[in-house]
Amino acid sequence: MRRKRAFYNVLTSFALQIVVLICGLIIPRLILSRFGSSVNGLVTSISQFLGYIALLEAGVGGVVRASLYKPLSKGDYSTVSRILKSTEYYFRKLALFFIIFLLVLSVTFPLIVRKDFEFWYTSLLVIIIGISTFCEYYFGITYQILLQADQKRYYIHLIQIITYIINLIIVIILIQLNFGIHIIKLISSLIFITRPIIINIIIKKKYRLIKDCEPDYETIKQRWDGFAHHVAFFLHTHTDVVVLTIFSSIKLVSVYSVYYMIVSNIQKLIFTFVSGIEATFGDMLAKNEITSLKIYFRLYEFMIFIITFILFTSTAILIIPFMSIYTRGITDIDYIRPIFAYVLIASEAIYCLRIPYHTVTVAAGHFKQTRKGAFVEVIINVLLSVILVFYFDLVGVVIGTLIAMLFRTAYYVNYLSKNILHLNILDFIKRLFINIHVH
Repeated sequence: MRRKRAFYNVLTSFALQIVVLICGLIIPRLILSRFGSSVNGLVTSISQFLGYIALLEAGVGGVVRASLYKPLSKGDYSTVSRILKSTEYYFRKLALFFIIFLLVLSVTFPLIVRKDFEFWYTSLLVIIIGISTFCEYYFGITYQILLQADQKRYYIHLIQIITYIINLIIVIILIQLNFGIHIIKLISSLIFITRPIIINIIIKKKYRLIKDCEPDYETIKQRWDGFAHHVAFFLHTHTDVVVLTIFSSIKLVSVYSVYYMIVSNIQKLIFTFVSGIEATFGDMLAKNEITSLKIYFRLYEFMIFIITFILFTSTAILIIPFMSIYTRGITDIDYIRPIFAYVLIASEAIYCLRIPYHTVTVAAGHFKQTRKGAFVEVIINVLLSVILVFYFDLVGVVIGTLIAMLFRTAYYVNYLSKNILHLNILDFIKRLFINIHVH
């Protein structure tokens, strides 16, 4: 059953990333052609700023997943229900905070970009884009965590595939009919609202959850152990755009977003091969199957190294020729930035190489033990990005990210080797140099 679920997770995750890749290529190009780089940059920047509400999640997702592995492996739905009850309460409170945050952002963000857009134009767009985020936190995120912990991510993947395809079709039609960006984003938000609704229906049919149970607040109290990891992950994907928005220009945000769209899709493609593996490792650790875990980890590590080097080497070779074709006809800013592209690719490749070590650490629930490394990564990333953006613009922010990625990867490898699997750290170094030499 464990292998079967892992196969379904990988298969549907791969299909999802193909769909995301296609949508990610078509929609931004349509927005660039129809509305220009400034609007494309504005939409990207708003999404990134809205994402900061996720900091209040405080690492709850990872902590709750780790706490669910053991009761799920034993079929203890009483404990599962109590954990989910407290998690649901927490996220519903978070959703109410998000409303306040959304209203504040709808007033303050237009002031940041007032040189490029009128106040009400930006303010309304902030509220529209924020609708689907609110619904996700209020209705669906708790049950997504349950499906992830139970090695059933494939349900989430299938729902996302369907909504992405529907959204792509609708966006193409609306742009062809010359609708404005506000209407386009409003319809997209309404489409994505259906995701948590469908997940709720699936959970009610598939699980024997106890509604009238006492919440287990002890699990939520452990969230601060996972907070540093959550912040580090969050800032990895949000720092650069926010720094560029505040200290540079909205058009450079558009340039960044187009390159990051390509590189992040390569990253997500790699994640398809590891979808659901954390839950598998968590199940092995819960059953104390350490010997099997070491064997699976070595295979997992080898696979990640090979795939990462092949895909990112290919990306480095092809990205500039592709960008020349993709942005043809877009003349309001120069999109051909080779140095920026190569540094960005290097930082995301390093991020992918650390996946196996991060996965086992999370599956083992070692949040508290590794939070110092996460905090140091955050400090390096933010400080260097803010300082270097004044000297090197786009290149500056990704240099900060690259150095932070190098530090955290080395930290993870060292921690896992000494504290969980007790493996030889030299094996990682040898594998790294072999792949660099070969590719």
